[in-house]
Amino acid sequence: MNNNLRYALAAARLNTTDVAAALAVDPKTVSRWLNGRIPYPRHRWAVADLLHVDETDLWPEAAPRHQALSGGVHAIYPHRWAVPQTVWRNLFDRARKEIGILAYSALFLAEDRHILDTLTTRAKAGVTVRILLGNPDGSEVAARGTDEGIGEEVMAARVKNALSLYRVLLDVQGVEIRLHHTVLYNSIYRADDQLLVNTHAYGTPAANAPVMHLTHTDDKGPASTYLTSFNHIWTTAQPQGK
Repeated sequence: MNNNLRYALAAARLNTTDVAAALAVDPKTVSRWLNGRIPYPRHRWAVADLLHVDETDLWPEAAPRHQALSGGVHAIYPHRWAVPQTVWRNLFDRARKEIGILAYSALFLAEDRHILDTLTTRAKAGVTVRILLGNPDGSEVAARGTDEGIGEEVMAARVKNALSLYRVLLDVQGVEIRLHHTVLYNSIYRADDQLLVNTHAYGTPAANAPVMHLTHTDDKGPASTYLTSFNHIWTTAQPQGK
C-alpha cells in the first residue's frame, strides 16, 4: 500500500480516474500504484508533476537510484528533459540566499511563468538573483549553435528571446542579468548549496544532455568546482541594461 501517494491524491482532490486521464493510462494501473507497485520512471515523474511534489515524496524506495551516489552527488539524470519540472521549481523556491543561472539562453526557464514569478518572489524576499546568458552577437553563441546542429542564427535568436522574457526581472531589486563571452562546457543552475549542472556534448542539444544534481558540502567537493566557474564568468561578464 502506497499511503504517500494516497495522501497526495487526497490533498490534490484527485482520484484514480483523474490521474489515469492525465497520464493516458488505465485506471487499473493507477490502482496498482496505490497498492504498492512502483511505476516506470516516466510515470513517476509525470505523477509528481501532476501533484506538485517530489518523486521521492511518493516513492522513497526509488530514491537510492538517484540520491547519495557519492560525496556531494545527489542525483544524475540522463537528459535535461528528464528532470521533473517540480525539481526545477523546488530548487529556486527553496533558495534563501542566492540563485544563479549560467547558460547560453536558459530559454526553457524563461518560458516558464512559474519560474519567473518564483525568481521575482525570492528576490523581493532578499535572495540575490544572478543570471548569466551568452551575448547573442558573440562568436561563442554562434559556435554553440553550430555544435548543437541548430545553426548560428537560431541559437542567437533563442538567446534574444530569453533576454526578452527575462527583461521583466530587471525592475526587481536584487536581480542582475549579465552577458558573457565564454565557451561553456556546462550550464549551471544554483540555489544556495544546491546545483543542477547540465553538461554540454558536441552535436547534442543541451536538453538531451545529462544533468547532475550536486550539493555543495565543502571546498573539495564537485559542486565547489562549478561555483568557482560561475563566479569567474560573472566577474568578466557585462551588465545587461533595461
